[in-house]
Amino acid sequence: MTALAVVTHRGAARWAQGHPWIFRSEVRERPSTAAGAVLVQDPHGVRLGWALWSPASEISLRLLDRDANARIDGAWWEARIGAALARRAPLEGLTNAYRVVHGEGDYLPSLVIDRYDQWVVLQLLSAGLEAFRAEIVAAVDRVLRPAGILARHDVSVRAREGLPTAVELLAGEVPETIEVHEHGVRYLAAPREGQKTGAFLDQREHRVLIGALARGRALDCFSYHGSFALHLAGRASEVTAVDISAAALARVDAHAARNGFTNIRAVEADVFEYLAAQERAGARFDTIVVDPPAFAKHKASVPAALRGYHEINRRAMRLLAPGGVLLTASCSFHVTKPLFWEMLQRAASEAGGRLSLRSLTGQGLDHPELLTVPETGYLKGAVIQRD
Repeated sequence: MTALAVVTHRGAARWAQGHPWIFRSEVRERPSTAAGAVLVQDPHGVRLGWALWSPASEISLRLLDRDANARIDGAWWEARIGAALARRAPLEGLTNAYRVVHGEGDYLPSLVIDRYDQWVVLQLLSAGLEAFRAEIVAAVDRVLRPAGILARHDVSVRAREGLPTAVELLAGEVPETIEVHEHGVRYLAAPREGQKTGAFLDQREHRVLIGALARGRALDCFSYHGSFALHLAGRASEVTAVDISAAALARVDAHAARNGFTNIRAVEADVFEYLAAQERAGARFDTIVVDPPAFAKHKASVPAALRGYHEINRRAMRLLAPGGVLLTASCSFHVTKPLFWEMLQRAASEAGGRLSLRSLTGQGLDHPELLTVPETGYLKGAVIQRD
């Protein structure tokens, strides 16, 4: 017998409006089954489609397929993953590392699949999805033909779903480091221990953009392993890469050598303190990147996060030489686009001089942001020039 969930009018309306989530309070009749796929119907008995069912989660149902007659089997997963891969076709030849599946953005809720050359790193981020682990791994193998599949399940969201958190090898072998090729730049990703699934793939378009605009003295703030610095070094005369982590800066040096760059200097420092010191010294830079970690992990931290973003952007704007360009970004979902733009306006008014907005930026095509699902979009940025 097919498991069934009956939802409220409010839950049904959210699906009708294009959002794939139905919350616990919107489930009138809970399925009497373990996590997995269930049919969903509204209070009038109209079947709305299939959803992932997570009994312990606040997000109880995640839309899979609006066709109530669909079969959620291995062939279904293969077709959906294959369709997502096809949408990444424009990236072929430009990079060997990109996101193949961006969860709800690719109509595969709570699923993340990243490709690093011939290897795959994935995340199953809900109990309903975990029930399809075998089918998903088999589909990934058929569609992507990887040499190995690694699960980066060491994330807190799995704990909230009642799932274990660990790094697991699911198939084949995956090396400790993988060389990423990105628009002519090379650096190492660390799939087992690196940030996210091994590298910040979501910032690729920002790196390419500022690399094309770079000139003169360049400053890369919150450099991490130096992927921004590498793109800057191709055109800038000198690049200063600043990070508080000595281990990260050792990778900056190694990556500079890997690319044959001798114009990158790694500086171990707190970025806030470094920018303040440079401002006091009267320093000027022609190209600046401000790409901090997420300052707002939850809504309550947004005011403090905005103060931090405001300070580093105000100082960076003051350090811009005439004609200089700043790329600034935020990966904090809770710092919305309007809040980010307003913060930049305030920072510019305090920085003084004439600062023009060259472009507003967002996520690349491998991190699709659906207009009806704001949770699929978190990365926003801007290119600002001092006239």
